[in-house]
Amino acid sequence: MIALSLAEIAEVVGGQTHDIPDPSVQVTGPVVRDSREAVPGSLFVAFAGERVDGHDFAAAVVEAGAVAVLGTRPVGVPAIVVADVQTALGALARHVVARLGTTLVALTGSAGKTSTKDLIAQVLQRKAPTVFTPGSLNNEIGLPLTALSATEETRFLVLEMGARGIGHIRYLTELTPPKIGLVLNVGSAHIGEFGGREQIAQAKGELVESLPAEADGGTAVLNADDPYVRAMASRTKAKVVFFGESGEADVSAENVRLTDTGQPAFRLHTPSGASDVTMRLYGEHHVSNALAAAAVAHELGMSADEIAVALSEAGSLSRWRMEVTERPDGVTVVNDAYNANPESMKAALRALVAMGKGRRTWAVLGKMAELGDDALAEHDAVGRLAVRLNVSKLVAVGGREAAWLQLGAYNEGSWGEESVHVSDAQAAVDLLRSELRPGDVVLVKASRSVGLESVAQALLETGAEGEVSAR
Repeated sequence: MIALSLAEIAEVVGGQTHDIPDPSVQVTGPVVRDSREAVPGSLFVAFAGERVDGHDFAAAVVEAGAVAVLGTRPVGVPAIVVADVQTALGALARHVVARLGTTLVALTGSAGKTSTKDLIAQVLQRKAPTVFTPGSLNNEIGLPLTALSATEETRFLVLEMGARGIGHIRYLTELTPPKIGLVLNVGSAHIGEFGGREQIAQAKGELVESLPAEADGGTAVLNADDPYVRAMASRTKAKVVFFGESGEADVSAENVRLTDTGQPAFRLHTPSGASDVTMRLYGEHHVSNALAAAAVAHELGMSADEIAVALSEAGSLSRWRMEVTERPDGVTVVNDAYNANPESMKAALRALVAMGKGRRTWAVLGKMAELGDDALAEHDAVGRLAVRLNVSKLVAVGGREAAWLQLGAYNEGSWGEESVHVSDAQAAVDLLRSELRPGDVVLVKASRSVGLESVAQALLETGAEGEVSAR
């Protein structure tokens, strides 16, 4: 964070100082909420959770070098006391972003946010210092913490914005007003919470509504291939740039194909030129993510050649997202277990088949959460798709939703041993350990709450026979 005195921070957040001998002392380090991350010069934000109260760690963080604690009560060490820590954190982020004057890029969508954010960051880093959301910390706490990690040298700030309802993204854009807003897609993720795609589109479109007018430098980057996203062009005063395969796309891909290892290659077209891209990531769905990143980078002054080189060299920065590891025996494990929705599940299956040409393929799949009344149909459709794609074996892990996956496969024609339903992660590991052969490719994917990353981790522990944590 930029250096600010405790007195200035207290004024910005509307707080009272307690046990601070010298209010002119500056915070010169990061703003942290995890006491283990406290370092000399940092500011510790004390949240009171259901199980852990950050205020209890006040003395420890100051001993570790933190300048002060931002909390809701005096704690016997230097502190700024406020009525609500989350509100204060947001106010501090808004103040710092305004002071910095960096170009802020915000993105949202039902699927692909984190992967696309990582691509944008890796491309823009080649042009100037860039700070971006770590992992998928895209909510009311993670977003301001990311913004506060920017410094005077930061040229670009790339922020992922998630939403659980109408008004969430509007709130986030008020904390960190973007200049460029990117909407990837409107899919089925969280449809059970929103109530329908129209409501999801309403929430995601709050991003483009927040942008400054075109005359003031605002730019909305929209997916021309998604009708819900394309329609958002009417909801913004910003310049509109389209990406995708549609004829109206300003940034597009030609001659899209997959390499023998399942990595996408294509010719990138931008308004200022074209260049060839061969990605290190796996799966054709990354082409759309790459086009989105290219559209943002082009608006920020990068050439087609510069963008193509950066996209070709970009890797996966966030864990458990199409992490591809080959074991010594030749078994390839694809850990995509961070999260799942119908769109990302289908994309992962297609990537598995592309990677596994001439090899046996295994899809170890679990529940897709928050689908509401669509849950049965969507799980059934994924099971059917696994059969249509000729996945060698579907392993459905868990309870009711897993049974629906297996039922879909059965109804599509999986009459023999092509699909199986197991109770939990440990049962899946036991099955795989007994049946995997050198050269097999295994995809592991489910919603985060299922915890299927334990299956991938167990498979990669060569020779390990211990229990895994089955949820």
